[in-house]
Amino acid sequence: MAPQKEIEVQQKKEVASAEEATRSARYYVPGTDIHESDDALDIAMEVPGVARDGVEVTLEKDVLKVVAQVDFSNYEGLEPIYTEYEVGHFQRSFSLSSKIDQGGISARVENGVLHLHLPKTREASPRRISVH
Repeated sequence: MAPQKEIEVQQKKEVASAEEATRSARYYVPGTDIHESDDALDIAMEVPGVARDGVEVTLEKDVLKVVAQVDFSNYEGLEPIYTEYEVGHFQRSFSLSSKIDQGGISARVENGVLHLHLPKTREASPRRISVH
């Protein structure tokens, strides 16, 4: 049996960007899991508090960029007496290899999680070579 591990509060990491922001808001690095199968990469990214229309996924020069913005009007008038969860936007970028079929990338948001499906190109998929 594996040893029990205490639950720890994980602190959000703020995005360190060389870009200048035109509006004052904090951007955090979303918690992300990446799973690889023979034919695709599947990414699950935590974006709590973000609606589907608040997510922007762009692809430019082999860089997949995700920006997820929280609607701060949902928090107007609230005065927290204690908080561990800081409200802010999310941002993350990934450099894609030539093994990803960029035209087949899809995205959906469900229950505060952004799911990205990045299919591999046919050439990148493993296959069995017949021996004659």
